[in-house]
Amino acid sequence: MKKTFVTVLMIIFITSVGFASSEVKDNENRNYELTTYQKDPFIMAIIKGDFDTVVKMIEEGSDVNLRSEGKTPLMYAARYNRVDIIRLLVGKGAYLQAKDKNGNTAMNFAELSNAKEAMAVLKEFS
Repeated sequence: MKKTFVTVLMIIFITSVGFASSEVKDNENRNYELTTYQKDPFIMAIIKGDFDTVVKMIEEGSDVNLRSEGKTPLMYAARYNRVDIIRLLVGKGAYLQAKDKNGNTAMNFAELSNAKEAMAVLKEFS
């Protein structure tokens, strides 16, 4: 009797686990968009402070005034306090007074990030 009872319990347990693992179908139709942001490789090199890659990408034709999410490479360099990259970008013709959609310049990004070295270099060029 005990064996029968244990066997029945095991069968119930196994079948309930099988039902629990079956796929649940959602009948609701959900309409939404998944937005992912990917930075341009040129911008990523600036953010990381990879000076050699930035130089190489400029030599290969990357635009020093390229907009990524509305910001220029100089804005990213200022935000992340990449002084050597700021000097390079300005030397290659980056616009110092370019503004993003909120009216911020590279100097504003340096100030917001408290990037003192970047602010000093940008003041030299302005």
